[in-house]
Amino acid sequence: MNTLLKIQTELKIPKAKFNKFGGFSYRNCEDILEAVKPLLAKYDALLTMTDDVIVFGEKLFVRATATLMLADGTKYVARGFARIDETRKGMDAAQITGSASSYARKYALGALFLIDNEQDPDETKPPQQQTPAAPPPPPPAPGTIAFPAAAPGYPAATPGIRPLPPPPPPPANR
Repeated sequence: MNTLLKIQTELKIPKAKFNKFGGFSYRNCEDILEAVKPLLAKYDALLTMTDDVIVFGEKLFVRATATLMLADGTKYVARGFARIDETRKGMDAAQITGSASSYARKYALGALFLIDNEQDPDETKPPQQQTPAAPPPPPPAPGTIAFPAAAPGYPAATPGIRPLPPPPPPPANR
């Protein structure tokens, strides 16, 4: 079995932090690194991370690159991006850039190790009550024509109503 696949399969990272304002649990870059280090040692693998600042239009982004090097020389690379938001209040420039770096690294690590950040929406919603199905329509009276139900996306056929004729062609240019 491939070493990367073994690490991806064995890596378990609970969402141990909670955002009170947003009401959700999460994990950060440091949580991922703490959980993956024992597996890197177990499989004799090296993980490195680098950041670059990318300018796109007038916006700045941090591009984080996570590189996994295996003992046999095989290399895997994944990247993550995060925008540097210079309007964040209460943070100086270094904190703003560091925050974007942390997000970008988290996304790069998530891509490399197949870490799912989403929860199944069906798991978080309470079960919905099943509404009873509508009873089938009564059979047509003897001597009448039954119109079949329309295919999905098409209007149902209605007895006695004809479709409109196509519009006349546009006048010819003289």
